[in-house]
Amino acid sequence: MDYLFYGYDLDYYMILIPIILLSMIIGGRLKYKMKKYSKQNLSSGMTGKEIAEKMLNDNGIYDVKVISVRGQLTDHYNPSKKTVNLSESVYNQRNASSAAVAAHECGHAVQHAKGYEWLKMRSILVPFVGVSSNLGIYLIIGGIFLMGSSPLLGQTIFQLGILGFATGTLFSFVTLPVEFDASNRAIYWLERKRIVNQRELIGVKDALKWAAMTYVVAALGSLAQLVYFWTRMRR
Repeated sequence: MDYLFYGYDLDYYMILIPIILLSMIIGGRLKYKMKKYSKQNLSSGMTGKEIAEKMLNDNGIYDVKVISVRGQLTDHYNPSKKTVNLSESVYNQRNASSAAVAAHECGHAVQHAKGYEWLKMRSILVPFVGVSSNLGIYLIIGGIFLMGSSPLLGQTIFQLGILGFATGTLFSFVTLPVEFDASNRAIYWLERKRIVNQRELIGVKDALKWAAMTYVVAALGSLAQLVYFWTRMRR
């Protein structure tokens, strides 16, 4: 029997709950690793800001500014404003965590400067994914409720919802090579320029590995939900 809770059956919650739990575990592990390696001071004595500026300059990028932003894990590269935004702790501190994050975000700036194909594709999806993926879930719910009274209309709305949700899933998977490539660029540059020693490099790799895992879990979770919605539509 198909038990419904707010438009979803028990199968959906059997998929969703493990995803949420895994996401919480990975997120907690990432915070632990960042805190751990924030206590590992760099032998080079460079701050996150100094590392970011040097990596940009070494790659011939002179039109990108490194700025400080509030919050934790708020670090990101803004291609439209051409800014590497580092959280206050990363911007000012001189440890393995700040080196990992600063170099990773600069990896995105290098991707942008060199026309990295996966980054181009993700940038194309950005304007659509926010609206379509959020709207998609509401269309899916609406379609489920309408199927009882108006099957054809309900199915049509449901299919449109799946299409919108699929945009978000595609974005999640396109993000994976972008994030892994940025980390690889960061690790290669930090080691080649001897910004970190071998012990510090181990910490940098470990921190970036757990950061990448958050994107992997998000992508797999989105795919699992998409598959569920698709099979629900087929039924």
